[in-house]
Amino acid sequence: MDVEPSIAPLGALIAVPARAHMLAALFDGRALTASELAYAARITPQTASSHLAKLVDASLLVVERHGRFRYYKLAGPEVADALEPLTLISPHRPVPVRGHSKEVMRLRSARFCYDHIAGHLGVLMTDALVARAILDLDGRNYRLTPKGVEFCEDLGLEPAKLSKQRRALARPCLDWSERRPHLAGALGAALARVFVERRWIVRAKEGRVVSVTNSGRTAFQNQLGLQL
Repeated sequence: MDVEPSIAPLGALIAVPARAHMLAALFDGRALTASELAYAARITPQTASSHLAKLVDASLLVVERHGRFRYYKLAGPEVADALEPLTLISPHRPVPVRGHSKEVMRLRSARFCYDHIAGHLGVLMTDALVARAILDLDGRNYRLTPKGVEFCEDLGLEPAKLSKQRRALARPCLDWSERRPHLAGALGAALARVFVERRWIVRAKEGRVVSVTNSGRTAFQNQLGLQL
């Protein structure tokens, strides 16, 4: 009798390219319709329905109805946390830098990794938080220092509430483009939300790309000493 958990069913699910493309399209934390996911996976809406049903049954996706439309999204941050690092061991090899499109370069510069900031910006931000003793690496996770608590409170965040969430407060998430960690967890998500609300960063209308605003450049310089 098998008593150990098996990744075989999960592997079988995401091994189908269409499903993998659908999951990847949802890594920015947004909810999309079946038609939008069918387009992302380059398949017909009829075929997409079958794949989506399997992903929902496996608890990788959840579906919500709004009016006439059904919207699909990742079942939670733990799904993105488990799946995105697989890009690090993917046999796919990116094209040389000279062949990168502007969109790819923007994606590498700054993007959302589900609900937190990734790419070059995410790594620089995390390095600065550690260098300024706002975060301290404690085993596999980051620890918020007393100075970090003050930093969060100045941004209107409540670390005590964040620490009570089911997910880790602050943990390293290995960035697939930088090959170094950026900040994930409840704190990473909360900081990203504040940055968007204050318009230090703006999200593209589609996809995961993030742009830093002029006021954001000033704020990141003043708060973390970042030259962007």
